[in-house]
Amino acid sequence: MSVKKTKIGIIGLGSISDLHLQGYQKVEEAELYAICDMNQTRAENKAQQYGIPHVYTDYKEMLANPELDAVSICTWNNTHAEISIAALRAGKHVLVEKPLCRTVEEALLIQEAVRETGKTLQVGFVRRYDANAQLVKRFINNGELGEVYYAKASCIRRLGNPGGWFADPERSGGGPLIDIGVHVIDLCWYMMGRPKPVSVSGNTYKKLGNRAHIRNLSFYKAADYDPTVNGVEDMANALIRFENGASLLVDVSFTLHAKKDEISVKLYGDKGGVELEPELTFVTEKHDTILNITPQTDNKSLNVHEAFYHEISHFVSCCRSGAEPISPVEDGLEMMKMLCGIYESAAKGIEIQL
Repeated sequence: MSVKKTKIGIIGLGSISDLHLQGYQKVEEAELYAICDMNQTRAENKAQQYGIPHVYTDYKEMLANPELDAVSICTWNNTHAEISIAALRAGKHVLVEKPLCRTVEEALLIQEAVRETGKTLQVGFVRRYDANAQLVKRFINNGELGEVYYAKASCIRRLGNPGGWFADPERSGGGPLIDIGVHVIDLCWYMMGRPKPVSVSGNTYKKLGNRAHIRNLSFYKAADYDPTVNGVEDMANALIRFENGASLLVDVSFTLHAKKDEISVKLYGDKGGVELEPELTFVTEKHDTILNITPQTDNKSLNVHEAFYHEISHFVSCCRSGAEPISPVEDGLEMMKMLCGIYESAAKGIEIQL
């Protein structure tokens, strides 16, 4: 007797949607049932590519389909709240790409809708689902690092402002901080045990623009890239303090006069430390000697496709079982408090109490 599959819809068919579509294809209990995009040609082409029977240009029409069980929301950030709430109230489970939304107020409304409907909402903090991240989490939960009191993260692009909607603060909510910074901030915070943030001090800079004049070095460009449009920061940095006394230092950029791109995620405890990026390494002491320990794993850093598969498999499992996802709406809300606090701190030039 065959098991009834969870019927999935994808809303928004920009570049990130392929990672969702490919992930669902590999999950045996899921069926790609419908897709939706304002661009009908793009929607029809994707439907043909992935063998999806139902195509929509209006997400409300898609959500009205009673056969649909769950959706992935891969749209502009300014639509995340509206579509998530509509989907929940239509009785659908929701996987929403990071960031959850643009403001704390929007996050509170989404949280309220989750509680009202009892449906699953999972925030797309994909780095949590990477095999190395889960390995490190097990080590930390078992006390291998002791008390984790400090974390440090960088995600530096020397040239990499995608332009288009990414560079429009009305649609994106911000620049590198809310787009790529959210990944490394969340990963550190998750590893630290999700302590309550109490204050942030941040800076943002708009010094270089999108550097569209640069030759001989290519970078990813949004489908709606326009070199004349750029309203977001080039670079941001911040110090986040937590209720338990721990702290997190972060810096991120779309463009910076740096020698090379850099990603770095490091956590420090009173019994040991760990570097998740650029290469997984534990640091500890044995017999009065400091040791660097390199686990034998398939990948030394993030495997994007595998992480998305694990994220999507977990989402489908939670939809079917009713279990809470490891990145619930409450975590999306706390992340918005931190991100919005950093932007507020930068604008006012003061530390912000959360």
